[in-house]
Amino acid sequence: MLRIGMRFRLLPAALILAFYSVPSVYANTLHVGPNQEFAAPCAAIAAAADGDTIEIDSSVTYRGDVCRWAKNHLTLIGVGGKRAILNAAGRAAEAKAIWVIAGNDTTVENIEFIHAKVPDLNGAGIRLEGANLTVRNCYFHDNQEGILSGVNAASTVTIEYSEFANNGAGDGQSHNLYIGNVKKLIFEFNYSHDAIVGHLLKSRAAENYIAYNLLADGFSGNSSYELDLPNGGKSIVIGNLIEQGPLTGNDNVIAYMEEGDSPLNPSHELYVVNNTFVNDYKKGIFISVGPLDQTPMVIQNNIFAGQGIITDQIHPLRLTNATGYVDFVDRSNFDYHLKRGAPQAHGGSKPRPHGDVDTAMLTPEFQYVRDACGEARPAATGGIDLGAYAIAKSTGEPPANSPARCNKPEVAGQ
Repeated sequence: MLRIGMRFRLLPAALILAFYSVPSVYANTLHVGPNQEFAAPCAAIAAAADGDTIEIDSSVTYRGDVCRWAKNHLTLIGVGGKRAILNAAGRAAEAKAIWVIAGNDTTVENIEFIHAKVPDLNGAGIRLEGANLTVRNCYFHDNQEGILSGVNAASTVTIEYSEFANNGAGDGQSHNLYIGNVKKLIFEFNYSHDAIVGHLLKSRAAENYIAYNLLADGFSGNSSYELDLPNGGKSIVIGNLIEQGPLTGNDNVIAYMEEGDSPLNPSHELYVVNNTFVNDYKKGIFISVGPLDQTPMVIQNNIFAGQGIITDQIHPLRLTNATGYVDFVDRSNFDYHLKRGAPQAHGGSKPRPHGDVDTAMLTPEFQYVRDACGEARPAATGGIDLGAYAIAKSTGEPPANSPARCNKPEVAGQ
């Protein structure tokens, strides 16, 4: 009869490697906060093993607690009914960020990151150097960068139900979010607004899925682009509310391939479907495309309200979009639902497949709910409704993975 040690020696090397690379089934939960085993998050992170969960008590603010780590499969979550607050308070790990994450497969939930500032003017709430990050229900504000990631062609960054505001050093090179050359960015149900001179969202990812967000400057913000995809990439922009304010420093709303081609981004496909654009500036281009992009973009079922031309691309595929005056429910408060009887109702067309992008990927399933939430988009009774909102009243049912704050209480009689 073989001993256990002999059994392991008989396993193929690749199988042994796989065994040790997965999170431990004996993962622990570490607790941070008053009267807990760890007084601050970084002490718990230092003690954690791969696969552990760190619960951070939200009853206190953690000031000046900054760190870098290379551990994998960590989950860091604020608990206690609100977000846990991490205030950089003049400190930064490696002169980069509150958290420099060099490990892989990290999840961060229910945490607020504030006041990260460094001499290089790119101090971030999170600086991602590893692969695969999920950020859910977090708030990044008053940093030089909200989230900043490096180059990693194997990395997927998922950001959902989060808010970004007042990030930027005022130099135009720092932004609410700056995602580097990663494999894929998934950006859903977020609210990004009031970046200081920089962009509301900048991504160099090879693939971008940007859906059901509010990207807005408002009447006092001075952000640059609302969305910047400087090296292109296969990008689906669907179901978003995108507003450019009167004080913008750049009169284009979306910029695509403005900085030219990149070997890390082989695709130049851009799909802009069922978004509501509002330009409160006196002029502009809603979708500006660099001259090296010869792939016709798909622009379908959008509303373009305000001054400006839809695009400067020579031969885009434009299908059933609306321009000019639009009667919104409350434009000044970003309520871009159409009033009943608006001519943009039921004016859309069914999406059709393009390359390896099928109709399901170009059909909106949800719609944005303030702030940084979502709900199921009701099916149209006639033709497809234009813009990010359907005409029919929604049931308010949130997506399955939404945070508890997005679950609306049931109203009696409904």
